[in-house]
Amino acid sequence: MIRKALSFCHQLLLLARHRAKSPAQRLHVIRDYCKLYRQKGLTMEEYDEFEFEKRSEQFRNDFLGKHEQRHYLRLLNPEKYYILMRNKYLTHKMLENTGVRQAPLYAYYQPEGSVSPNDEIANDVSGLVRILRNKGVTECVMKATENSHGEGVRLCRQLQYMDNDILFAEGDGKTTRLSTLLGRQPLIFEGVVRQTEQFASFNPSSVNTVRFMTALYPDNHAEVFATFIKIGRTGSIVDNAGDGGNVDVAVNPDTGVLQYAIRYDGWHNIHDIDRHPDSNAPLNGVTIEHWDAIKAEVCRFQQALPYCRVAGWDIAITDEGPLVIEVNDMWDRTGQYFIRRGWRPDIRQCYQAWEQQVRDGIIPFPYFGRIPQQLSDRHLQHIISQ
Repeated sequence: MIRKALSFCHQLLLLARHRAKSPAQRLHVIRDYCKLYRQKGLTMEEYDEFEFEKRSEQFRNDFLGKHEQRHYLRLLNPEKYYILMRNKYLTHKMLENTGVRQAPLYAYYQPEGSVSPNDEIANDVSGLVRILRNKGVTECVMKATENSHGEGVRLCRQLQYMDNDILFAEGDGKTTRLSTLLGRQPLIFEGVVRQTEQFASFNPSSVNTVRFMTALYPDNHAEVFATFIKIGRTGSIVDNAGDGGNVDVAVNPDTGVLQYAIRYDGWHNIHDIDRHPDSNAPLNGVTIEHWDAIKAEVCRFQQALPYCRVAGWDIAITDEGPLVIEVNDMWDRTGQYFIRRGWRPDIRQCYQAWEQQVRDGIIPFPYFGRIPQQLSDRHLQHIISQ
């Protein structure tokens, strides 16, 4: 216990030194963090990354941190359904017959051989060659099934079929053999998404997606409560660079108007902008075309996914309408920075509606043991009761 307390004090002093220069300012940071830790269970990482000493009282009150988030996830997005959201192949198959638009799925590479090969599943390179050749695929996107933040995504163009391999050109023009990329990691091969002219104008090399945060209520009513766009940089085929290197723009959920555009090069290296730094396309003040229809369609997507009651949808905007790129059941806290407000009230409202269903005996509470956390159960209960 003493060692844990000493470690906490050491980390707190490091936080204060990082966040402030003068002794008086550092003392303020220490007091401020301790207050937010008691009130919200805020982590030091969250305080540092979101620069809480600079945030408005409204943002500080409405921010949803990871400790409290874990509690809401237990009921809203139960653990037993995690694999359905986090495995891109399973998500594809689950949504396939619900009318939710996705890029066409050409092939699933499962190297462990635990699934028998067929006209969609391959266990080796010869199986992939057979499937893609039979479907006449000339270009596709290759993705790791359980990666996120754009990791492991490759754009494969100009496919040239060989006896037992495929030669293709990547986004940077480099020629690659498919066999050199296959290992023990499962992969999916999807169709190339064509975004609208408006979205391509932001940055043509990447599919620039809108993150829709949606909530599903017990009466099957769905709402969009937060939206922002992720835009890639010149030459990048993905819109999210993980640790930085992309552009993010909040979208007013009611109007579809872009606002608060930033160049995100990693925490503490964020710059307000009005135009895309490479394409010079205007961002702030632009209205997304057909916004009301797009939002209504995404609400329908949420209604088709009752296993995940609060979801983060990465949506490509095409001429045919919105198209799902990915569904996220673990809400990315970073989005609260992009939209300049916390979404704690929205999550709590949905949680409380489902909690009432539990209290009324209509649904059971999905219990899977203790939540991994650094807070005591009593501290957590105090936080969520506020």
